[in-house]
Amino acid sequence: MKKSILFVIDSLDIAGAEKSLVTLLSMLDYSRYSVDLQLFSHGHALEELVPEEVNILEPLKYTNFTKQNVKDSIKYAIGEREYMMLYSRLKYSIGIRRKEYTNPQKAMIFWQSVSKVIENNPKTYDIAVSYAQGIPTFYVAEKIKANNKFAWVNTSLIISEMERDYQTKFYDKYNKIIAVSYSAKEKYLDIFPFYSDKIKVIFDINNPILINKMSQIGKDYEDNYNGIRILTIGRLSEGKGYDIALEACKRLKEKGINFKWYVLGKGPLKEEIEDFIIVHDLAEHFILLGVKTNPYPFIKDADIYVQTSRFEGFGLAIAEARMLNIPVVTTRFDAVFNQMIHEKNGLVVDMNADAVSDGILRLINDQELRQSIVNYLHSEKKGNTEEIEKVYQLLG
Repeated sequence: MKKSILFVIDSLDIAGAEKSLVTLLSMLDYSRYSVDLQLFSHGHALEELVPEEVNILEPLKYTNFTKQNVKDSIKYAIGEREYMMLYSRLKYSIGIRRKEYTNPQKAMIFWQSVSKVIENNPKTYDIAVSYAQGIPTFYVAEKIKANNKFAWVNTSLIISEMERDYQTKFYDKYNKIIAVSYSAKEKYLDIFPFYSDKIKVIFDINNPILINKMSQIGKDYEDNYNGIRILTIGRLSEGKGYDIALEACKRLKEKGINFKWYVLGKGPLKEEIEDFIIVHDLAEHFILLGVKTNPYPFIKDADIYVQTSRFEGFGLAIAEARMLNIPVVTTRFDAVFNQMIHEKNGLVVDMNADAVSDGILRLINDQELRQSIVNYLHSEKKGNTEEIEKVYQLLG
């Protein structure tokens, strides 16, 4: 008899954890498992890549409610006597506007505001998996009945003591905690040392066959540019270090380098980044492409992949660039040496604009070094599909 499994994640927008989950789902043996997927936001790009065997559950009642504008939601709340739902939405909206909050803080405020109006899933699962921190973790802990609960940790978690105390009551309800790298595990245990017996490492799964196939289909830059193409992929947020990238771009322009630096992603810093581009006349050099369902043709046709992150749980986009044999320049975030070997498969540099721009210049100007890195990339082991065996051991 098949085991019933529920996976929960915020959405399937284009990001590392989301791509990781889609890859995992594409590799599962569906003769062994019956899989449901719960999302908190629907209609995003990666949903079309979910295997047909996976049952994407209907949106939660509150999810549908928040899609309405304020006027329509008031009408609905009065007509359906859903006063608590309206109160919860207003409570969260007001609470979140008081000051700038981190993502863990936003998740906590959200759950404190709306958890009472989010319905329980009526089914009992063999296994329930929260595939991201925050809301999915809270939801699986409180709203799901399952014989075993597993929580994925796919970032280097940084939270306050108060947030730790709040989250502990949820993580207490999990049987296992899965970190996607050894550094993510260490960071987690710095905060939650009392879960050392629960935590294990399973790396984000990278499937080179799938990525190579996808790199051959779809559109790429299509701008007939013949200079150096630099690419960065990641949410437009503080943790991805776009301030470092922009300053590095400015330095490259000042040195007269013939380049374009493309960015795939969206996020809260979009307007701030666009303002910097205008003020420093970088419109021809730093180009925001938005989100692409298939980023792999862009990676394949880049000359250099650059990651300016302040922290990463693993660094999935770096792994994807490596699989397509693109030299990497990356900042020295905690998890970087889980996959990078300095001056072998790329350059690992200090977390500042001078170091990033100097690293890029090295790869542009030192053809021997660049070719050596490309040769190494062609020869190094591709992907880690063997990690699926660890997943099977966990799921049973």
